Amino acid sequence: MTATPPAAAAAPGDGLVRAGAIVFIVGAVATLVTVAPLFLGTEPFPTVAYLVSMLMGVGFLVAAAGVMRSIAAQRRQAGSSPSAL
Repeated sequence: MTATPPAAAAAPGDGLVRAGAIVFIVGAVATLVTVAPLFLGTEPFPTVAYLVSMLMGVGFLVAAAGVMRSIAAQRRQAGSSPSAL
């Protein structure tokens, strides 16, 4: 039986970072879609489209929370292991 190397195992914040990236991309696409009519001279989209654009910031915050969770887990792990020196 082979052990999974630590780099291949999922860290505590990995799921949040992935979810945050997906939400960020959805928000970024919505932002591009809502800004396009301003340059094309067509009718602007309804308010709901602009609210979906806010997902870009939400995705950034979710990803940042995942990074912070990963940092906290690494600090706990480093604090609990005996030092080599």
